[in-house]
Amino acid sequence: MENYKIAVLQFAPEFLQIDKNLKRIAEMCSGLDTDLLVLPELATCGYAFAQKKELLSVAEDGVNSKSANFFDKLSAELNASIFYGFAELDGDKIYNSSRFVNPDGSSTIYRKMHLFGAEKLWFNQADSGFLVVEDKLGVKIGLMICFDWYFPEVARTLALKGAQILCQSANLVMPWCQQSMITRSLENRCVSVTANRVGDEQNGEFSYHFTGGSQVVNCLGERLGQLSEDEENILQVSVDLTKVTPQLNKYNDIFEDRRADFYFR
Repeated sequence: MENYKIAVLQFAPEFLQIDKNLKRIAEMCSGLDTDLLVLPELATCGYAFAQKKELLSVAEDGVNSKSANFFDKLSAELNASIFYGFAELDGDKIYNSSRFVNPDGSSTIYRKMHLFGAEKLWFNQADSGFLVVEDKLGVKIGLMICFDWYFPEVARTLALKGAQILCQSANLVMPWCQQSMITRSLENRCVSVTANRVGDEQNGEFSYHFTGGSQVVNCLGERLGQLSEDEENILQVSVDLTKVTPQLNKYNDIFEDRRADFYFR
């Protein structure tokens, strides 16, 4: 597939304001033409929780809720696969989750495997492992959330499972991820999409500045586009997925050449 269209939505969600955030997303996506749309981590509700009751007020069922219904409808209207972040309520547990939804209504929820900082105070640790799903066109998408980037095993596991695109919802506060995803793309010979948020949030003792810089990187480690550190905008690019292959040259396949028996575990 030589002209696969990707859109990355970068904005500043309002804390605990699901209705306002969904309205803003709808406004920004009006008339969008894309195959894949990626939004930030916790895009529906914001990030700076200081009390469990705040998180409980915005946690939602993954498939039968205001946000889920909104994105089901948006996916169908845009005829696009969508990956968005939300706080997932499952019984008495709450996960930092992102949901991948296709225009036909099929969907998959990924629960963040690596919790960052104070997230450990509010969210439950996930144990579902790393997921590769198919989008509306059958493209294989590997699902990641924010701090997962710090662990190269995540991207490698997804690539070994067949991911052509690493799809990352993020609320990045450290300055290194955007640059590091260039390496993740290159060493796994796949496209990476990072949807980060912008703005500042402060709540009690917790204060965050989000670094923006949402981007798309091709399998050669080349940035195809990147947004600024502070603007709300949508980045739109086209990628050539025919180049996504572990075959580096006629002698080297980067997966077959691995010496896994000698790697430290």
